[in-house]
Amino acid sequence: MSQTPVIAIRRLDHTFGHGALERRVLSDIDLTIAGGELVILTGPSGSGKTTLLTLIGALRSPQSGSLQVLGQELCGADEAALVAIRRNIGYIFQSHNLLGFLTARQNVQMAAELSAASPAEARSLSEAMLVAVGLGDRLDYYPENLSGGQKQRVAIARALVNRPSLVLADEPTAALDSKSGREVVELMQQLAADQGCAILMVTHDSRILDVATRTVHMEDGRLVQSETAVRA
Repeated sequence: MSQTPVIAIRRLDHTFGHGALERRVLSDIDLTIAGGELVILTGPSGSGKTTLLTLIGALRSPQSGSLQVLGQELCGADEAALVAIRRNIGYIFQSHNLLGFLTARQNVQMAAELSAASPAEARSLSEAMLVAVGLGDRLDYYPENLSGGQKQRVAIARALVNRPSLVLADEPTAALDSKSGREVVELMQQLAADQGCAILMVTHDSRILDVATRTVHMEDGRLVQSETAVRA
């Protein structure tokens, strides 16, 4: 496992609103995640999990404290720096967000084209990643002809095709049954290990907690618990 943190957060605070309407949603967050780790973030709805994920993902600007992603300080960073960081992050959401008029390969190829030298290379990369997630026989299927688990596998392939250093996943198993959900998370774990990337996953799904390197728990905007997963 890499000794250089992919995520390094120190004393991060965040508020919404101003004046009398100001509400603190994150307080004194400290968190470090290294390459190769799959860290699961748990906590009740409204505890600040998704806000933290969007800050780490450079989708909004941190307000105070220190938030470093891939060695880049995001507190005080300008929009150009935030955009540059986003290009090194893969995003996976509860809804797969696939384009229905594109095949599985085409959905992944769109992401591959951001870093590929040519359309042919993007096609090759997308096909190889779909094979890696077990969909080599579904390359030309449209989303409407795929199961929920298969759609989420396409979304994983799309997130990982450019070999990002960090993957952020927000409830990726919420719409899946128990078997499909576990398969998806185990697949993410294996690909994280193979590629050396870090994965931070928000979930309420207690059935998959044992797959994680460790879990961290959030309540009322604070990280209150961190555990190392016990593996057989």
